[in-house]
Amino acid sequence: MVFTPDWARHAKAAPFRRNDELLKALPIGVVVFPGSNCDADCYHAVGTIFEQSVEYVWHASHQLDHYDCVILPGGFSYGDHLRAGAIARFAPVMGSIERYAADGGLVIGICNGFQILCEAGLLPGALLRNDCLQFRCGWVNLRVENAHTAFSNAAQPGQVLRMPIAHGDGRFYADDATLARLEANGQVVLRYCDAAGRTTAASNPNGSLNNIAGIVNAAGNVFGMMPHPERCCEEVLGGTDGRLIFESIIATIRSRQVAPAPAGR
Repeated sequence: MVFTPDWARHAKAAPFRRNDELLKALPIGVVVFPGSNCDADCYHAVGTIFEQSVEYVWHASHQLDHYDCVILPGGFSYGDHLRAGAIARFAPVMGSIERYAADGGLVIGICNGFQILCEAGLLPGALLRNDCLQFRCGWVNLRVENAHTAFSNAAQPGQVLRMPIAHGDGRFYADDATLARLEANGQVVLRYCDAAGRTTAASNPNGSLNNIAGIVNAAGNVFGMMPHPERCCEEVLGGTDGRLIFESIIATIRSRQVAPAPAGR
């Protein structure tokens, strides 16, 4: 069964159009923790490439109500002390993010942001040390498993995307029951694969169970992924497949403007 929240079903009908005045007004927040280093990249992608209203959100902030999406970027929050995301999970802003997500707000965690979301319990599972015990930095192929989420609706089911990774703790792990539930509910959004879309051990850069690269929560409004879409939105950077993630988010926000919002929003 593929999970499709009601409000996401309308997203494909609203394709992204650059310079759309309706889209330009949408505020998106990029959270900055001590040690974040991809916040500027996310800010550039949202504000410059997609021409959206964007603001930095300091880790001590308590105000998220006026954002239509919140991004937790990559980096090494608090120096990855204890383990990746373990301290950031207790940052003041996280209480606000938990309430924001509970009210249906869109939240995406990229790399370290994914780790933080798992540490905070907003996503199931954990990101462990790569099985190779090395920091992996390079390009990977990703197969879109569910194209009916708020973060993937601009892609096609089975489409193979190419994005960069840069992490030492990206091995997704969950107990058997949680893993089975993620698979059965269509919560696995992205999976590491080869160029032909086959999931193989060689195409898995970190040993993630079931080659999982990105998952969504049961409600469909919180998404975590280890690859960096913000680093591949321009040809000059080597690829543009990351645009699909941001285009999906924008399409979802547009659909929420013309469709009833989730309870509490």
